[in-house]
Amino acid sequence: MITKEQVQHIASLARLKLTEQEIEKFQKDLSSILEYFEVLNSLDIKDVQPLVHVLPLENVTREDTAAKANSELVQELLDAAPSQDQGFLQVKEVFSDEE
Repeated sequence: MITKEQVQHIASLARLKLTEQEIEKFQKDLSSILEYFEVLNSLDIKDVQPLVHVLPLENVTREDTAAKANSELVQELLDAAPSQDQGFLQVKEVFSDEE
């Protein structure tokens, strides 16, 4: 079983101030978790193949190519915008160096 001192050490590493009641609760909880890991460690897995993911996933990519835009639609969108500059929509600054 994990000791109260170990719980206090873990709490100090996490910058937590625990009451005596919380220390006792975490002592039981952490001991239970460690016991479960002991059960997992005792399993015989020498014939089990390593598994990264349950499903066989592959990256699906496509060629990044420029497509010709519908110039009438682009112009219609630009005309509807409140502000534009050299064929681009102007928007308010989203990110700034100022804090």
